[in-house]
Formats: sequence, structure tokens, C-alpha cells
Amino acid sequence: MIRFLAKRLVWLGITMWVVFTVSFFLMWIVAPQGATLSERQLPEAVMQNIRAYHGLDKPLHERYFHEMWRFARFDFGPSGRLQDKTVNEILQEGLPISISLGTLGLCFAMLLGFATGIVSALKRQSVIDVTFRLIATLGIAIPNFVLAGFAIIIFVFWLKLFPAAGWGRPIDLVLPSLCLAAPFAAYISRLTRTGMLEVLGQDYIRTAYAKGLMPTTVVLKHAFRGAILPVVSYLGPATAGILTGSLVLERIFFIPGLGSHFIEAVMQKDHQVSLAVVMVYTLLLFTMNTLVDLSYGLIDPRVKLDK
Repeated sequence: MIRFLAKRLVWLGITMWVVFTVSFFLMWIVAPQGATLSERQLPEAVMQNIRAYHGLDKPLHERYFHEMWRFARFDFGPSGRLQDKTVNEILQEGLPISISLGTLGLCFAMLLGFATGIVSALKRQSVIDVTFRLIATLGIAIPNFVLAGFAIIIFVFWLKLFPAAGWGRPIDLVLPSLCLAAPFAAYISRLTRTGMLEVLGQDYIRTAYAKGLMPTTVVLKHAFRGAILPVVSYLGPATAGILTGSLVLERIFFIPGLGSHFIEAVMQKDHQVSLAVVMVYTLLLFTMNTLVDLSYGLIDPRVKLDK
């Protein structure tokens, strides 16, 4: 276990360095002046002070090493557009909101995905199975921002069950979380159904039925545990993606999460915020994949970690 974690830690450092290097040079090559570009005509002395404040008066390679050392200390520096805020403050405001939205969406995705996948496997080739598979296919095919548009029309304007946008009340979380969870729930449902169908035909499942165990016990305690390994593999990147929220959904529902800050930073060429969000996404993705690999041994003792 220690060797495995040490190896992953080394790969984490390499991955973060590669992502930082590629992102840094791409951003500054595309927009060399970054957030100092302004529609207003500022005096040259003011522009020089702004460039010096953001380190733009230094050569690109010096800025690269300076920023890399600062990012290694989790000091992301000042925002290019919001002069009264640092990037750390922006992340502290947006990340908890995105995590709250993503956590609820992940719960919805697992609840709906596992339930429909198990029922589809148990009712194979029935009307229920076909219906759930059709819904899952639509959930995968339809982008969540398109689904959000239909959801707003139906549940906000027709049925008047949820608010159209906003943040601060528990009810404000429900509709965007369901829209965020829809494609993930569809994938989980398909993977759960496939895994259950494979496991239900195993000898140990037939033995469990022959011993007189309750069908619910056989399905949930024995079959389900052996069927979720493919789902666990998918939950690694899915959890990272869903916990950071949806960039488009946060804009549609006016949620001040990390995705909204990222889109605003890209549009305004605020490289500091954009680069920080990219690094946070990378760290979350790598961490969740590592946790998934560690969970294999807990779910199935036959799986051994590759040291």
C-alpha cells in the first residue's frame, strides 16, 4: 500500500507539472497581455504598473518558473480582472458551491443509476428493461444543458415546482443537480445492468439461491457487490467531473460556482484564475482515480494493487 501511494504521488507531481506547463504556455502565447487587455484607453504609466504587478514585464521563461514555484505553494496570486481579490479567495468562494452541487448530483446519479440498472437486469427483456435502457440511451445522448432547457420549461414554467435560477435555498439545488446527474446516472445504469447480468449467471449466485437465501439478500449482498467493479472504474473520472460542477449548467442556473468563475476568467483572459481552476480539476481527477484504485481491494479481495 505504501509503495503504491508513493508511486502515485510521484505520478501526481509529474502530471501536475505537465498540465501546468502546457496550460501556462498556451494561455500566454494566445493572449500575451492576459487580463491587462482593456477596452478603456489607460495611461501608459498605469499600464506599466499593471504589467509590473502581474509580472508581465519579465520574460516568459522567468514568469513560468515564478508561477510554478507559487503554484507549488498553493499561492495562485492576484486575479487579473478582480483587483481586490486573490485567486485563492475566488476558489474558496466557488469550490464549496460546486462541490455542494456536485455531491447532490452524484447522490442522484448513483441512486437512479443503481436502482434502474438492477431492476433492468432482474427484468431482462421486459417492458421495464426496454424502457429503462431507452431512457439511459437518451440520457447519454442528450447534453445536460439541453436537458436543463427542457427541465426549466416543464418544471419551472409549466408545473411551477422549482425556481428558474438562484442560490441559497435547498430547493435551488434540486433541478440543477438532477440535470447534472442525468448523463452520469445513465452510464451507471448501463454499467450496472451489464455487470448484474454477468454476475447473476455465476455458480455462487445459484448456490446462494439453492441455500434458500432471500432474493433481496442474494441480489444486494452477493450479486451487486460483484457487479459494481465496472461502475467503480467509471466513478473515478465521473466523480471528479460531477464534483466540480458543470460549466454550462452553472451559467444557466446562475450558480456562482467554480465553473462560472472559469468561464468568466476565460472570456476576460484572466489567466491566473483559468490556470488555477485547471490545476484544481487535474488534482481532483487524479485523486479520485487513486481512491477508486484503492477501493478495488475493499470491494473484491481478489484484486491486488499493482506495486
